[in-house]
Amino acid sequence: MLLRDGRTAHIRPIRAEDADLLVEFYARVSDRSKYYRFFSPMPTLSERDVTRFTQVDHDQRVALVLLLRGRMIAVGRFDVVGPGEAEVAFLVEDRHHGRGIAQLLLEHLAQAARERGIERFTAEVLPDNSRMINTFRDAGYRVVSGYEDGVLSLEFSIDPTDTSIGVMRSREHRAEAASIERFFNPRSVAIIGASRRQDTIGQALVRNLVTGDFTGRVYAVNPSAAAVSGLPAFKTVGDIPDEVDVAIVAVPAESVTDVVLDCAAKGVHGMVVISSGFAETGEEGRQRQRHLVGLSRSYGLRLIGPNCLGVINTDPAVSVNASLSPVMPPRGRAGFFCQSGALGSAILEKVQNRGLGLTTFVSAGNRADVSGNDLLQYWEEDDATEVVLLYLESIGNPRKFSRIARRVSLRKPIIAVRSGRTTQGVPMGHAVRRIAAPPEALDAMFRQAGIVQVDTLEEMFDVAQLLAHQPLPRGRRVAVVGNSDALGLLAADAASAVGLHVTRSVTLNAEPSAEDFEDALDDVIDDPEVDSVVAVYIPPLNVSGEDVANVLAAVGEQSDKPLVSSFLGAEGVPVLLRVPDVAGAAAGRGSVPSYPAVEAAVRALAHVVDYAVWLRNPDDSAADIGEVDTVAARRVVSQVLAAHPEGADLGRDQMSALLAGYGIEVWPSVPVETLRQAQSAGRRLGWDVVLKATAEGLRERPDLAHVWRNIGSSAEMRSAWEQLTAVRSPDTAGFVVQKTAPAGVPVAIRSMEDPLFGPVVSFGISGPVIDLLADRSYRIPPLTARDVAEMVREVKSAPILFGYRGAEPVDVAALERLVGRVAQLQNDLPQLSTFEVSLAIVGTDGVSVLTARGRVEPVADPRYDSFVRRMSTPAGDTLPE
Repeated sequence: MLLRDGRTAHIRPIRAEDADLLVEFYARVSDRSKYYRFFSPMPTLSERDVTRFTQVDHDQRVALVLLLRGRMIAVGRFDVVGPGEAEVAFLVEDRHHGRGIAQLLLEHLAQAARERGIERFTAEVLPDNSRMINTFRDAGYRVVSGYEDGVLSLEFSIDPTDTSIGVMRSREHRAEAASIERFFNPRSVAIIGASRRQDTIGQALVRNLVTGDFTGRVYAVNPSAAAVSGLPAFKTVGDIPDEVDVAIVAVPAESVTDVVLDCAAKGVHGMVVISSGFAETGEEGRQRQRHLVGLSRSYGLRLIGPNCLGVINTDPAVSVNASLSPVMPPRGRAGFFCQSGALGSAILEKVQNRGLGLTTFVSAGNRADVSGNDLLQYWEEDDATEVVLLYLESIGNPRKFSRIARRVSLRKPIIAVRSGRTTQGVPMGHAVRRIAAPPEALDAMFRQAGIVQVDTLEEMFDVAQLLAHQPLPRGRRVAVVGNSDALGLLAADAASAVGLHVTRSVTLNAEPSAEDFEDALDDVIDDPEVDSVVAVYIPPLNVSGEDVANVLAAVGEQSDKPLVSSFLGAEGVPVLLRVPDVAGAAAGRGSVPSYPAVEAAVRALAHVVDYAVWLRNPDDSAADIGEVDTVAARRVVSQVLAAHPEGADLGRDQMSALLAGYGIEVWPSVPVETLRQAQSAGRRLGWDVVLKATAEGLRERPDLAHVWRNIGSSAEMRSAWEQLTAVRSPDTAGFVVQKTAPAGVPVAIRSMEDPLFGPVVSFGISGPVIDLLADRSYRIPPLTARDVAEMVREVKSAPILFGYRGAEPVDVAALERLVGRVAQLQNDLPQLSTFEVSLAIVGTDGVSVLTARGRVEPVADPRYDSFVRRMSTPAGDTLPE
């Protein structure tokens, strides 16, 4: 886990063999802290005390320890004292006070207690122990206190509330941002593996750091050289006389472990491991990488890489190029996170050529520790970064990524390119869980979070230069101003294709003057029916276009509406269209981006419009699903898993009981195997019934009859039976009899527990053709009211719900409640591996759920994004003691 100062530590349950660690820890604790813990002088622990504290049953008595560099630095515990109640206590080594350790222990103890049916914690605290009192009160729980015999008695419910979860995530944000801040703003950097030989990685790192005008101190570490590039060389990091904030590591992979120990002993904050030879090489390298991460974290170090390009901060106050790239990009407004080291240098060159500029850049390589989530936490608070760019090859914790990105997107746009978007492939060096959900689910997650997802790096830069330099549009209405009819038509066609509406089109003569352009631009910008402007200028022969460029730059600087251009076929932010920036960026606010093709300009504008629309409708209210009984639903799941530990499909009665907790009523259906049984079922249900085949092959074949409706007598049932059995194949599963539902539109709602995402829910109109066309919408719960409304409306067949071709609109509000309930059900029950409302009829007055099915399975791994803070590790990883 990350502590408040951004360093790492390791939490685990206490063990009987921790006796020596506990005794050593207790000896380092001050007498004052001991007195606060035990209310009496206890200079040492007796053998009986040591046994009592280290030998617990991890049920009625639970204890957790925090380890750093193999030493115990804190211990927290609770003891059950009554039904649903436990007493909690902590002891933290004095030199580690103020690092947020007690709060972390409280989070993990509370989660362990909840899993054991405990509802509240109590604690006895001396009145002057303000630090511990504040630990409980600052946790976001409502604390009730009493005073007796000189001791404060505190009591509070540990049920996770919005407040307590908010407090936890706020602390997580601060810790992760702090852990990254030192990488970008080091006062000193040590290059381990610095070399005197040209054309080596170690030499390039020294050269790039020095020639990039780094304002801090640079130390070369080379055991066989006295000096490197004019810098004195040290044999080890420990030999450096001053403090070292960041170590850049470029030594063979098998030597990196020794470097970790050396850096840990020196107190280095973090390492950037350029070295390759880790998970990208196969199983042996994967094991080496796991050991590297575990060792680094156990000693409190954060790690970027391995197999990465490095980090860059263009701030003149730091000017650090701790990377293999010889290109130091100009100062700009965008922060860039790139998982690929191979693409990193090419990306930096492209940024420089476009005049875009960056604030900071990180190439994470194998992303063994520091990830895009950490960078988002940092960039959210970095005032210099106004736009975030992400090149992603994998996502290790998508639920957390979605949560953070959604919060960041409300303040700063995030533009992302995701490789393997169709194939869902992952580079060999990235150890992440498999994805069972379709690619559309990940696309939906990005949309939910307000992320501008694009297909290519070129498109990323197209959108970034617009967001970095121009204001956001208010809507989808566009004006086109140019000196070419042909390009004006292309712009209009491109706008229509991406959901924009051209409300004004002004075509000047082939050789317009600068004044002509200025008048036309001023006119459309002043038009209240215009939200953004596309300017097209193709110069006549032997004309530089400088006068028109001056006009575009002047208008772009003053306009409160975005202006994009296709100017001379230039790409990026040409010098002629740049506005000077007092902050020192290559192109200031108001600079007009140019695109080589008008279609590219319109596509970039459309992405920005979509983001602006999302931003102006930030409905984060929870979906309206009414009262739910999660306790009853969990009881059903527990009973099924108790009888079938390997998992099982839910029976009709189990399904009905499960859904009843969420206000979903499934219409009863009666399985029948003979005509006599079908007639009997019809009589019991009061007739007006349907006879339906249950075979998948029949239900998904529109050319084969599989249902007979409005059966009102035994004779009609006989006729229906004869008709349907005539097309039933011998291996079909039989029939069911069910009441006839009111007329309406058939819909299907499905959900699943994905190994990577957690819960995933989808919606679509029911039918084989719809399924074949994959006309389904996806979302990642928990869902807001806006999420649910968008799910229902974004499928291509949605008009059927809203009065298509004169039909009466259905009860969309009732449908949205059903979708929201299914999503909440899947979010609350990770054991529900699959669930499907395979047929619901949405009428003009409500929804009838006709069929539902599901399966429960034991959960092998908990969802990463839970009620406690912890750093995710790939499966099989361990932390060295």
